[in-house]
Amino acid sequence: MLGQLGDEAKLLAGGQSLIPLMKLRFANPLHLVDLNFVGGTSYVREEAGTLRFGALTRHAEIENSSAAAKVPILHDCATGIADVQVRNRGTIGGSLAEADPSGDWATVLQTLETEVRCLGPKGERTVALADFIQDAYTTDLAHEELVSEVIVKMPGKGSGGAYLAFKRSAPVYPTASVAVQLTMEGDTCKNAAISLGCVGLTAVNATEAAAALRGQTLNDRAISLAMDAAHAAADPQPDMRGSAEYKRSLVGALVKRAIDVAARRANGEQVEVSHIYA
Repeated sequence: MLGQLGDEAKLLAGGQSLIPLMKLRFANPLHLVDLNFVGGTSYVREEAGTLRFGALTRHAEIENSSAAAKVPILHDCATGIADVQVRNRGTIGGSLAEADPSGDWATVLQTLETEVRCLGPKGERTVALADFIQDAYTTDLAHEELVSEVIVKMPGKGSGGAYLAFKRSAPVYPTASVAVQLTMEGDTCKNAAISLGCVGLTAVNATEAAAALRGQTLNDRAISLAMDAAHAAADPQPDMRGSAEYKRSLVGALVKRAIDVAARRANGEQVEVSHIYA
């Protein structure tokens, strides 16, 4: 259908990104191709050391999945997206394909080994998430391609993560968000990944912040260095949610909290988190 309708056609999954853009007249497709009638596109499967999500898997399905709960940062993300209505409609595939800079999934999945399976007339291909999202609202998908599956490698032993966002209220996009995934050996951080959301045109891979933790005991000094590096990596735009400097300061505070939760989870502690509301 995409081939028949041409460049003026857009795919519709949950519609939680596309429909608001259409309301604001930022998107004006002549045709919508509804994917919700395609069978077998909504699932969560644990397979060969990976979690596999069908493109039309709703956020609520991931929130309630026992398999996804084995990776706590995924549960944090699914549980914290907007409100119940949005979680029951929005999809993980649609979120990544829309590449909304304020979305949640790209920020979280960037801290894990994630691949996106793309399907089109020329067949199927698998793209690393880092190569899939290229810019704000821009992905590696060709016009006639769609996301068919999202594949996440299960973190190893001693790993734990956390996702935190700061919001004015549940239904709105975050002012800033932070995802942290750590691998711990006692008090020492063996590996780290830190991703910042809503403070750039894409999710920001805060490599220097992660490097400040890697190989270090998670003491006040190491965490402070990671906070400073995250502050420097953020590149936010001022808007109704706050000034650029306010958002940078917010990122630092969220990084500190997320590191604490991720480290405790990595060491086997059961820690519940929720987003922070102004």
